[in-house]
Amino acid sequence: MKSTVEWKSGLAFTAHQGNHDLPLDAPKESGGQDSGASPKGLLLSGLGGCTGVDVVSILEKMRVTLDGFAVQVSAELTEEHPRVFSAIHLRYVFRGRDLVREKLEKAVVLSMDRYCGVSAMLAKAAPITWEIVIE
Repeated sequence: MKSTVEWKSGLAFTAHQGNHDLPLDAPKESGGQDSGASPKGLLLSGLGGCTGVDVVSILEKMRVTLDGFAVQVSAELTEEHPRVFSAIHLRYVFRGRDLVREKLEKAVVLSMDRYCGVSAMLAKAAPITWEIVIE
């Protein structure tokens, strides 16, 4: 796995990962122009994507049909530099008919405890909690 991060101007960069380019920047309050995702925010997005892929894949194998699904990821930061995550929370939001909570929980637990490598890495730095919401 490789990524190249190329400086553009100011605090803006472009991450090149395979055939994909992703703009990165710092928020305006940190001296950037907010022209791309923040690096710490991308860590949260990576976590949401990793566990989301697992959950959908597991539920497909269980023959659970979803009308919609999202993983909302939030984190608290320490006050002192380097500002790191002190707590991470995932909110799994499922939409569909006749969804069985036990199956959803099983898929989330399997992802968080066995399959999601991003979760395993970040859990070494900060506690991760989660909840399930059915809409």
